[in-house]
Amino acid sequence: MPNRLAQATSPYLLQHADNPVDWWPWEQGAFEEARRRDVPVFLSVGYSACHWCHVMAHESFEDQATADYLNEHFVSVKVDREERPDVDAVYMEAVQAATGQGGWPMSVFMTPDGEPFYFGTYFPPEPRHGMPSFRQLLQGVHQAWTERRDEVTDVAGKIARDLAERELSYGDDRVPGEQELAQALLGLTREYDPQRGGFGGAPKFPPSMVLEFLLRHHARTGAEGALQMAADTCERMARGGIYDQLGGGFARYSVDRDWVVPHFEKMLYDNALLCRVYAHLWRATGSELARRVALETADFMVRELRTPEGGFASALDADSDDGTGRHVEGAYYVWTPAQLREVLGEDDAELAARYFGVTEEGTFEEGASVLQLPQRNDVFDAERIDGIRERLLAARAARPAPGRDDKVVAAWNGLAIAALAETGAYFGRPDLTEAAVAAGDLLVRLHLDEKARIARTSKDGHVGANAGVLEDYADVAEGFLALASVTGDGAWLKFAGLLVDHILERFTDEASGALYDTASDAERLIRRPQDPTDNAAPSGWTAAAGALLSYAAHTGSERHRTAAERALGVVKALGPRVPRFIGWGLAVAEAALDGPREVAVVGPALDDPATTALHRTALLGTAPGAVIAVGTPESDEFPLLADRPLVGGEPAAYVCRNFTCDAPTTDPDRLRTALGS
Repeated sequence: MPNRLAQATSPYLLQHADNPVDWWPWEQGAFEEARRRDVPVFLSVGYSACHWCHVMAHESFEDQATADYLNEHFVSVKVDREERPDVDAVYMEAVQAATGQGGWPMSVFMTPDGEPFYFGTYFPPEPRHGMPSFRQLLQGVHQAWTERRDEVTDVAGKIARDLAERELSYGDDRVPGEQELAQALLGLTREYDPQRGGFGGAPKFPPSMVLEFLLRHHARTGAEGALQMAADTCERMARGGIYDQLGGGFARYSVDRDWVVPHFEKMLYDNALLCRVYAHLWRATGSELARRVALETADFMVRELRTPEGGFASALDADSDDGTGRHVEGAYYVWTPAQLREVLGEDDAELAARYFGVTEEGTFEEGASVLQLPQRNDVFDAERIDGIRERLLAARAARPAPGRDDKVVAAWNGLAIAALAETGAYFGRPDLTEAAVAAGDLLVRLHLDEKARIARTSKDGHVGANAGVLEDYADVAEGFLALASVTGDGAWLKFAGLLVDHILERFTDEASGALYDTASDAERLIRRPQDPTDNAAPSGWTAAAGALLSYAAHTGSERHRTAAERALGVVKALGPRVPRFIGWGLAVAEAALDGPREVAVVGPALDDPATTALHRTALLGTAPGAVIAVGTPESDEFPLLADRPLVGGEPAAYVCRNFTCDAPTTDPDRLRTALGS
């Protein structure tokens, strides 16, 4: 019989709706029930593409005896971390403080007041590797709750107080300057892996936000080392197994330092961020590889993640049926030499194995290989390789596909909108820009209420109950600002303004300018989450700083500019010390230091060829964070177009920065020079 999760909108929660565990969603009723029964709350947090979440679910939550024990002695609450990042952040902070590490599935035991007292991640069904079994753990927690209650509640109260009293070292309200950004670059250079690209060791994550900083730093200063680190990392990732060599798109991370074996789930946020990085790398260098990867990644998002409503789904699972009924990680993506021969025949299989690095011993498990593009000096017949790729892709499409998490997350759709709008504009692909517009329309129509408050998620055209957090307001505003620059439709600027005003009014500490991840009127947890450092996507804090800065450049609003600069104070404090973890903040700081430049393109009509040429030149400028408005001299859609006439009856571009404007130009080459491209 289905449990309480049967009515959820989250695909992850729905995966647990038929468990024998009597799950509750995160709601006050669960804690009231725990109070009434005088039992602790077991909180389990995960997400649908999480491999070990599925393993623990199969081993423990689908087991009747384990479920009976949980149901008798606990109130069990299941949370999708992607729907409730605030709940995840608060309790993950507790897990990391107590154990020194974290991850998913996250397992937390807490009092009926939400105060945690015992933590962990995955627990096996039998004791192994020094870990107790999940049943042993449940028995130990139950025994402590019934026999040592005072000790448990004392521990819980102390943990809750420690979390509530943690104060962020905020720094000051000044924008990072040349010195801090140079120190950040030096810190990144020290952690850079010159043999393999990327930063640090295994597991290795795509450093999307850091790559944006490196590209912007090079654009502003000409530092060749910054560009080299970005270009080499992008090439290594694109040649590695972390990139899908057949279908495009990136996996979540590489388990090794060489980008060979990925953790196979594909997340919308990774692909949106990396699509934009590769498009910007092409803009800076003209790299053909960067162009190909940007377009293939954009096409992957539209082909495999777009929902019928026009939004973008959250993720594809790592696991899929291997053809025998077993769900195996990577089964959809890996190949053996025998499988190549079956699809391609002997000669083409031999060529494919050399080209994609498929070996008899395999690079993954059970003799299978993840497809790569190894560095080699061989010359391959491009037409023949294209044919091989098409045949392998068709054969792969016949395999059981990984599951898709169909929920639409506002923040990640904002990132996808920005990436697709720009990629479509750069490469003459209006279909990509149209996909970005359709996703923006869905967010406005479904996720925004009459007060422009944003809902975190929707699924199948139905909006979820969870309120948007800071990253939702910031990333959607970023996407809308990109749409405004690319399409010349000022409605997107207006919608972005509504969102950034919410950031000022409901997420900002008036006294310090610090930002919180939840709104002032959001559900109260044991701590109001606040984290300026990047995780898999830009932190809400620094994404908000970027959106505020761009909006201020568009409108001349001193209030929004001041808020952006105050928010960047934390980057001044953290950038030189931990640059890998505040990359987006460093990228925004580059824009602030450069101006950012304000570009107004005026012409008799948006489709006038000379106007289009100036507009495209502006979009291809590398000046960090430049904002662009395009329209007719009579337009009132963009403040930047006010009092901007044609020049001698010809379309013209006006470039300003730091309250100073260049003479208008009708020449794309002069505009290109003015924007550093």
